[in-house]
Amino acid sequence: MEGKTVIVTGATSGIGEVAAMRLAEKGARIVMVARDQARADATMAKLAGTGHAVHFGDLSRLSEMKRVADEIAAAEPKIDVLVNNAGALFNTRQVTEDGLEKTFALNHMSYFVMTNLLLDRLRATPGARVVSTASDAHKGAKLDFNDLQSAKSYSGFPVYGRSKLCNILFTRELARRIKDTGITVTCLHPGFVATRFGDESGGIVSIGVRAAKWAGAITPEDGAKTIVYLASEPNVGISGSYYYKCKLATPTAEAQNDDDARKLWDVSARLAGL
Repeated sequence: MEGKTVIVTGATSGIGEVAAMRLAEKGARIVMVARDQARADATMAKLAGTGHAVHFGDLSRLSEMKRVADEIAAAEPKIDVLVNNAGALFNTRQVTEDGLEKTFALNHMSYFVMTNLLLDRLRATPGARVVSTASDAHKGAKLDFNDLQSAKSYSGFPVYGRSKLCNILFTRELARRIKDTGITVTCLHPGFVATRFGDESGGIVSIGVRAAKWAGAITPEDGAKTIVYLASEPNVGISGSYYYKCKLATPTAEAQNDDDARKLWDVSARLAGL
C-alpha cells in the first residue's frame, strides 16, 4: 500500500478506524471523512506515517455528500481505494432535509453519491478498488420500491437490514456498469462487532444492541480484517461480490436480484440529482 491513497468514511471509530490504522501501517495515505472534530483528531493521532487528511461533513445530507466528494476530488488527483463504511441504526424514523429517511440516506445514498462523484479519480488509478461495508443483517430483507423511505411502517432493525441489502445491490450494479474500467468493486459482512454502533440509536434498540454485543460480539480488530483484506491484498476480489471473513460468501436471493439492483440505481440517481 506504499504511496496509495485510501478514502475512508466512518473512520473515526470502530472497524473504520481500525481499518484506517492497519492500512496506514501498510504505507497507505488515509483521507478520512468525519463528522466530529475531537474523534477525527484522536484517530489522526493513531495513524502511522504522515500526510493523512480529513474532510468534515454530515453524510446523511445530499448537499454534504456532494460537497465532501467534490473537495476530495479537487484535492486528490488519484484514489486507489474508496472504503464506504459510514453507517448507523436509528430507533425512530427521522427525515433529512432532503426528505429521505435517515438510515437510507446515510447507509445507502452516501455510498452511492460519494462513489459516483469520485469515479473519475478511481478510473485514473490503475487497479483502483471500491470496498463497501454491508452486513448479514440484509438476510430476510426485501426492498419495497413503493416505500423506500419506510413511511408506511418503521422499525429500526428491519430498516437497517434493508439499507444493507441496498449496499449489496449497489455493489452488483456498480460492478456491472464499470466492468471495463479495471476498478474492482466488493462489499462485505464484518461480523457482529463490539463498537459504538447502535449505542446512540435510543430506546429498546440501544439496549438490545448493547446486550447482544456483551453476549457475543467480536472485536473491532477482527471486524476490520475483511475491509483491510479487500483494500490491500494483491489480486483480490471478484468484482460485484460479497465477502465474509476474507472469503467469498453468498448473499440472499434478494441481494442477487439484478432487476432490483438496476431499479435501485435509477431511483438513487434521481433522488441524488445525478
